[in-house]
Amino acid sequence: MLVPAMAESEMNVLIYGKSGWLGGLLGDLCAQKGIKYQYAAARLENRQQLAAELDSVKPTHILNAAGVTGRPNVDWCESHKVETLRTNVIGTMNVADAANERGIHVTLFATGCIFEYDEAHPLGSGKGFKEEDTANFHGSFYSHTKALVEDMMQNYPNVCTLRVRMPIGDDLQFHRNFIYKIARYAKVVDIPNSMTVLPEMMPISLEMARRGLTGIYNFTNPGVVSHNEMLQMYHDYYDPAFTWANFSVEEQAKVIVAARSNNELDCSKLKAEFPELLSIKDSLLKYVFEPNKGKKEADMVRMAAAPK
Repeated sequence: MLVPAMAESEMNVLIYGKSGWLGGLLGDLCAQKGIKYQYAAARLENRQQLAAELDSVKPTHILNAAGVTGRPNVDWCESHKVETLRTNVIGTMNVADAANERGIHVTLFATGCIFEYDEAHPLGSGKGFKEEDTANFHGSFYSHTKALVEDMMQNYPNVCTLRVRMPIGDDLQFHRNFIYKIARYAKVVDIPNSMTVLPEMMPISLEMARRGLTGIYNFTNPGVVSHNEMLQMYHDYYDPAFTWANFSVEEQAKVIVAARSNNELDCSKLKAEFPELLSIKDSLLKYVFEPNKGKKEADMVRMAAAPK
């Protein structure tokens, strides 16, 4: 089943993940564009509730940004495996299957943290993993569930799966922003990675849904950026007093429960669809660091005045 492209005025969007970062951004985008939307009330794992809501709302498109990532990080999933499976596998499959029965397009915000550098894709080679490549990273239960569901999701002709990695926003004081996180670590591992700059990429995701695109897409900006390169930009543009320290992957392993994925994704497929897509470093400068240049003190005042 192929869902045809349609005008934004014809779209009726149902968003899963109201309490999440990406879900909130998607609602804001729909509102800005005048696209009819609402947030889902049904739990993903409750098939009866979910089906009833789809029949009531009759969406043309579903944006599924719901999922368990763990708090404060993916280590949580190691000790909460049933809860992780319930949402990341059972719930995600429920949405895709019920939507497919009703001819509804689904955009699934998945993860690219299902790969790690290997002999065929060495660190620094510029050779990234492609959409057809099979996941080779199962070092965390979170990534394992995501790899499982991606494999099964390929059987649904109504689903567009977006592999998001290390999402970055333009608010450098927002706690879920990847830059905010690493700027507060005692030490960081300096490894180049593919990442997703949300201010540029989220509007693209909505356009992909409008076009009715399906299949898997590596949903990161082309190229890679290392932690040190990004923190240097943070220092140069945002906080001149900022310093940081590095440690090795082996040292990192001593202070985390689950291993972390490091990889480069090949974005040729997405770039062919959206030729204007910026490289990761250019996108970071345009959408994150240049707009925040010299704003550290103002941000501190803003955060101090925010409701606790």
